[in-house]
Order: sequence, then C-alpha cells, then structure tokens
Amino acid sequence: MAASPRLSPLTALPLAAVVGALCGAASALFLALLDRATAFREGHEGIIYTLPVAGLAIGAIYERYGTSILPGNNLVIDALFATSRERGSAEQPAPIPLRLAPMVLVATVLTHLFGGSAGREGTAVQMGGALADAVASRVPKQAQLRHALLSAGVAGGFGSVFGTPLAGAIFAMEFVVIGRPNYAAVAATLLAAYVGDFTTRALGITHSSYPQVATVPITPILLGKWVLFAGLVALTTVAFIELLHLIKKQAARLLPRLPLRMAAGGVAIVVLWKLTGTSEFLGLGVPTILRAFHDPNLASYTFIAKLVATAVTLGAGFQGGEVTPLFYVGAALGNLCAPLLGVPTELAAGVGLAAVFAAASNSPIALTVMAVELLGGSILPHAFVVCVVAFLLTGSRSIYPAQRISRLKNGARLARATALRDL
Repeated sequence: MAASPRLSPLTALPLAAVVGALCGAASALFLALLDRATAFREGHEGIIYTLPVAGLAIGAIYERYGTSILPGNNLVIDALFATSRERGSAEQPAPIPLRLAPMVLVATVLTHLFGGSAGREGTAVQMGGALADAVASRVPKQAQLRHALLSAGVAGGFGSVFGTPLAGAIFAMEFVVIGRPNYAAVAATLLAAYVGDFTTRALGITHSSYPQVATVPITPILLGKWVLFAGLVALTTVAFIELLHLIKKQAARLLPRLPLRMAAGGVAIVVLWKLTGTSEFLGLGVPTILRAFHDPNLASYTFIAKLVATAVTLGAGFQGGEVTPLFYVGAALGNLCAPLLGVPTELAAGVGLAAVFAAASNSPIALTVMAVELLGGSILPHAFVVCVVAFLLTGSRSIYPAQRISRLKNGARLARATALRDL
C-alpha cells in the first residue's frame, strides 16, 4: 500500500483549533454539571444509598447502547497508535463513535451524583477523542491528519478540564507509547490544549486553586529521601493498578452482566461509606486534597480508603477518570510522609499528588509540568525526581492496558511496540 503524503505541520492547525473549542465547551458543560451533582449529593447524602440502583440503570443503558465504547480511554489510545506513523498495520481503525461523548458525560455525572469515587480526566479525554474523530470524519481521510486531530482532542479535553493546557498537550504526546513521546502533531496538540482551556474559562468555569509551594533546595539527603518516597509511591500505584484490574477481571467472571456488576459495586461503596463513617472519599474529593496541603491531622488511612473506593467504583464499571482520585491518594500519602521527609507538608502533598498518577499513567513529564502549572515552579525538581523514579519502579503496568511499550523499563527491547494487555 502506497504511503500517504506527509502532512504539513500547519495543515491541521485550523481544525485543531475547532477541536480545542469543542473540547473546551464540552469540559465547561461537564464541570458545571459535576459541580451541581456534587453539591446536591453533599446536601442530600441519603442519595448515596441508591448508588446500586443507579449502577443497575447505567449498566443497562451501556449494555444496550454502549458495548462498543466500554474500552473508553483505551479506545482512544488504540486509535492514536493506529494512526501514528509507527503503526504495525496499514488498516485504519473504525471511527470512535460520537455517542461516546454524551454517554460518558452523563454516566460520569450520575456516578458522582450518587456517590461513586471517580475523577474527570477519563471523561474529558474520551469526549475529546470522540469530538475530534467526528471532525476528522468530515475531511478527506488521511492517517496523519486523523492522528493530529485525535491528539488535539486528548490535549483539549485534558488541558481544559484541569486548567493545565501545557500538561494536557504533553500528556497527549506521552501516554500512547511508554517512554517515547510522539511529537509529530505537536503544533496542533499545543494549540488545541490552549484553545480548549481559553474556551472553558471564557464560559465561566473556574478551577480549584492550589497553594503555591515554597522553594526548598535539593540536598543529597533530601534527594535520597525523595527516592525512598518514590518507592512508596510506586508501591501505592502498583496496589491500585493490580486491585483495579483484579476487580474488573473477577467481577466480569462472577457477574457477566454489566448492570449486575455495577449494582454490586454500588453496594460495596455504600458498605465502605458506612464502615468508615465519612463521605470524604466519595466523588472527586477535592476538599480533602486541599486539606492534605496543610492539615497535619489528616487520618493516616485516608489514602487507602480513596484507593479502594476508586478501584471498586471503576472496576465495577462506573464511568469517570483516575486523575483526581489519584491526586487525592498521592496528596494524602505525601501528607502522611511529610514529617518523615522533613519537608513542608504542602511540598510533600504536591509531589505525591503528581507522582502517583505519573506512575499509574506512565506520563512522568506531563505530570511534572502539571505540578508546576498547579503549584508553581518551585516544585519542579522535587516532582520530577519522584515522578521519574516512581514511573521506573512501577514496571510494565498501567491504568491503561492499551498503552504500547517497545522497550521495557529495565532496558530490554521488544520486537515491536506491544500493548500492555498483550504482554
């Protein structure tokens, strides 16, 4: 099959701007609905008891209309890899169904409304991928152009939902093939990320404000402590990934019907809620994330409760992302370890916030940049060290089984880029 002509880096820019605007508008709608759902749940906590019923209903709808879109973020990763120049096949994957965008938006809002523990990055990335592919389908077919627009969709969604456009752009380039960012569509990706962020803000959305971290010089002793902390981050990340995949696998084996799996997951969350006697770990958990930056009395089990609740929620099939829950886990872990590290609580919480998701998603550069965008430039050397070391120690694991890897983290090279799910 003849190779398609190379795409000029500027060709995709007008369409990337359109994709960014669509992603920004979708994120604005999503965040506004999410705020309302969270406020309603917090004012009417009795609604949490109906999470199993909500799971039954959402599962029935997805079982009927959404079977092809259940892979979620993995669907977007597969499409991005298949349209890249290093793909192993000339065949192009089917378009990402446009219905993915409204379905994942509504399902995620309902997950939060009824008390599931989930995030928002997954929803934003999936909406961005679906909207971008819808734009790509309106123009002459070309793998490079489609790849550029899909990258733009991921960047526009991720960057606008968190207000971190630079991290969104880098994440879109970094999270498909582990350890090998793809810069082929860097201009379109960067443009879409900033257009998406500008659009979301222009529509009246304000993002959570995090404290700016004070400057702390790196010393040999502190560097050693950060390496040890990175080991704890890696252990925590591995625990989350393995638990999430175990729940998915065993739940599918024991309860083949999605509505029943989600109903059972809802029951488990309600039981956990009653056993712990707190609703702090439900929903996004942003207030607790912010507490972790200054409250030395945060309960030591806080990060474990959130880890388990999120693994159960997502493992059962509820929709949402992993970023904010893993921010919660990392910030709480940093809060717990700050006295041992001998650093300010806000610094340890900020580094943990970035590092757990960096290791879980194999995107240490993007999350280091995200930490800087959220917490200021002083966190850069600390976050980078812990993100990279935790990334290396986590091994060939990921919350995204579709991620490709061509060289293992121990240096061994594979014959070709292989999805983690196939290793």
